[in-house]
Amino acid sequence: MSDVVLRAESLSKSYADGGVRAVDGIEMTVRAGEFINIMGSSGSGKTTLLYLLAGLERPSDGSVWVDQNRIDQLGANELARLRRHSIGFVFQSMNLLPHLSLRENLLVAGYLTARPRSEVQLTADRLLQEMGIAEAAHRLPAEVSIGQQQRAAIGRALVNSPRMVFADEPTGSLNSSASAGVLDLLEAVNRTGTTVVMVTHDLKAACRGKRVLFIRDGRVEGQFDFEGEQCAAADDREKRLCEWLFRRGW
Repeated sequence: MSDVVLRAESLSKSYADGGVRAVDGIEMTVRAGEFINIMGSSGSGKTTLLYLLAGLERPSDGSVWVDQNRIDQLGANELARLRRHSIGFVFQSMNLLPHLSLRENLLVAGYLTARPRSEVQLTADRLLQEMGIAEAAHRLPAEVSIGQQQRAAIGRALVNSPRMVFADEPTGSLNSSASAGVLDLLEAVNRTGTTVVMVTHDLKAACRGKRVLFIRDGRVEGQFDFEGEQCAAADDREKRLCEWLFRRGW
């Protein structure tokens, strides 16, 4: 268990005074350096699960552990500190600050830590270059494409060198070309050793990871391990995953 960086135990989240269970008793572990995709139909609870794992929501029952720390019991300040230093989050809607340039959006996230400003600026500029949006660094979000906005959102999630990156449907509003570029970036991040947990409804996106968790009615219905299934070629990965999902009523 020494390489487990994230785990959930009997994790549940209820709404409407307990009448609706978006997440229902989920048990899961994530190992360091994994790239895991969470799939499920609309309303299955996958985004709620992601928010619980990242500490953006608190569970009704159960626990979430990052390394050996139970984060669902942390105070607001401790939780904010953990998210600033160890967790990066990529929102489906990007959530870039509209009145700040792409570069400034990265800098603001970096300035929340105690790192020297000069170091944050160097990191932000490097990420903008690696994201392929250096030429748009001083433009406002509304002045660039959706794909460039999403790349900036990924850069913002990475500016503090987190151990884990959570991504909520990061390709949901992108065309196929922009989607492929964003997925390439997440794969590159994962190859550096950063753990990636992504919610997606896209088969091609899910095939980029190592493992797929299928969620239905707030529960894990099964998992597909690409290595265990000995899927190598991209076409084979997509075909085998599609068959597996359809057998589970996807």
